[in-house]
Amino acid sequence: MTADHPDTPPKRQYAPDFLTELFRNPLDPGYADAAARRAEQGPRTGWRGASARGFALTTLVLVGFLFAVAYRQTVAAEPARGKARAALVEQIRTRQEATEDLEQRAAALRAEVNALREATLEGDTAERLRELEAATGLAEVEGDGVVVTVADGNSDVNAVTGGRKDVSKVLDRDLQDIANALWSCGAEAITINGERLTSTSTIRAAGEAILVDFQPVTGPYEVAAIGPDDLKDEFERTRSAALFRKLVSEYGMRFQVEQRDDLRLAAAAGGDLEHAYRSPEPTPPASGSTAPDGTSTPTPTTPTSPEGD
Repeated sequence: MTADHPDTPPKRQYAPDFLTELFRNPLDPGYADAAARRAEQGPRTGWRGASARGFALTTLVLVGFLFAVAYRQTVAAEPARGKARAALVEQIRTRQEATEDLEQRAAALRAEVNALREATLEGDTAERLRELEAATGLAEVEGDGVVVTVADGNSDVNAVTGGRKDVSKVLDRDLQDIANALWSCGAEAITINGERLTSTSTIRAAGEAILVDFQPVTGPYEVAAIGPDDLKDEFERTRSAALFRKLVSEYGMRFQVEQRDDLRLAAAAGGDLEHAYRSPEPTPPASGSTAPDGTSTPTPTTPTSPEGD
């Protein structure tokens, strides 16, 4: 026996080719042995075969029992869920009817207040008040103007899942841009889907919905405005109009500006009246007081008779 020379390289150790072996013998040796033993000894008989069949039967019965229990519980709970849903739907309907009744009552009271006010005020004061109400959005107005209509773009359908993907949707800030552009072009009154805008109005998003003064609005959105004769031409030249024309060409959104005659814009809901005081009756100035123009009011004197009379 001779020792290896220190300069002699070690022998290479080749690892077995597992991929080739897997394709050559795809069946695990244990399965092959079990099949050979079964071929030699035949199927199990006696207590071993009976126990195997009994175990399989017991498993099937147990699984079936679990499915039956789950189905019975689901069916038993369905009426309770249906009753709860029906109760919620009825509650929503009742609240909606109550809200509509309150709105009608508020409108009737508002009309009564306006009638009493018209009967009390006279002349220039009443006219000035009507002008202020129209400017602040608290009175219904009529006139010529424009209607800007915007709507969501087309939806792409996923060929695999069948779901729809919105390419472009109208957002709350889009309605804000349109309203601000109309104000800047000289609009005197604006509504969005019938909701009148005032100096305290809000346009914001709540989930998938757009709220105008806490009232949900849905597309297509119509922004109506009353203003000067050139309102349409002025709005067409704004950045907001140019942006929506681009969205129409790229994403299929709907954008239309129309000139309208005799528009009627409803009044906004009146502000909450917290305190009201009756105007005091004017009182004559006191004796010897100074009038607003700086002159003194003389104190009236009563003539007296001579002493001794």
